[in-house]
Amino acid sequence: MSASATVLVDQSVLSRADQLYYRLESLLSLLGGCVILMLVFMAVANILGRWFFDLPVSGYIDWVEQGMAFMAFLGLSYTQRDGGHIRMDILIGQLKGRWLWAVELFTVLVMLVLSVLLMYGSYKHFNRAFVNGDTSFDIGLVTWPSKLVVPIALGLLCLRLILQAWGYSRALISGSPNPVAVPLVESAAVVAAREAATVATASFDIDENTNPEQGKD
Repeated sequence: MSASATVLVDQSVLSRADQLYYRLESLLSLLGGCVILMLVFMAVANILGRWFFDLPVSGYIDWVEQGMAFMAFLGLSYTQRDGGHIRMDILIGQLKGRWLWAVELFTVLVMLVLSVLLMYGSYKHFNRAFVNGDTSFDIGLVTWPSKLVVPIALGLLCLRLILQAWGYSRALISGSPNPVAVPLVESAAVVAAREAATVATASFDIDENTNPEQGKD
C-alpha cells in the first residue's frame, strides 16, 4: 500500500501534539518540493542553454547531487504520518482490534530502532565531511549541508515514530477501534474509492474553471 491513509484527530494531548508536529512536517515537505521545482528549472535552463547558446549551467551535476538529499529525505516524516510509505499489508489488513495495534506497535518500534541507528551513522558521515571540508568534484560545492539534512530528517522521523508508538500503545491498552494520531489500515476498495472521489472533484473544478457558464440556465 502506498496511498495516504486516514488519520483521526480529537482534543487529546496526543492529537494536539500530532497536529502541531504535522505543521512542521508539512513545511519541510513543501521545502523539499521547492527544491524539486528549482532543480526542474535548472534542468530546463541547462538543456536550453546547451542547445541554443552552447552554455550549460555550470556544475549542474553537482547541484543535482546536493539537492537529492533534500528531495529524498525532507518528506520522510510527513509521509510516515500520512501512512504513505509503501508497505505490504496483506497480513496486517486481516487483523483487527488489539492484535492489529500490537503488530503496528511492534513494527513502529523496529522502525524507530533502525532510524536511530541510521541517524547516528549519517551524522558521523556528515561530521567527517564537515571536518575534512569535502567538496563536489566539478565546482567545489561543500557537501556537508546535504549530508546534514539526512540525520535531521531521520531525527524528525524518530519523533514521528515516537508519537505513533504512543498512539498505538493507547489503542492497545484501551482496545479502541479508531485511535488518533496514527494512519488507519484501509482496504483497497476504500482507498480506490477515496482516490476516485479526489480525481472526480479535481475534474469538476477544472471543468468549472474552463466552462464557467456550464450548468447555468
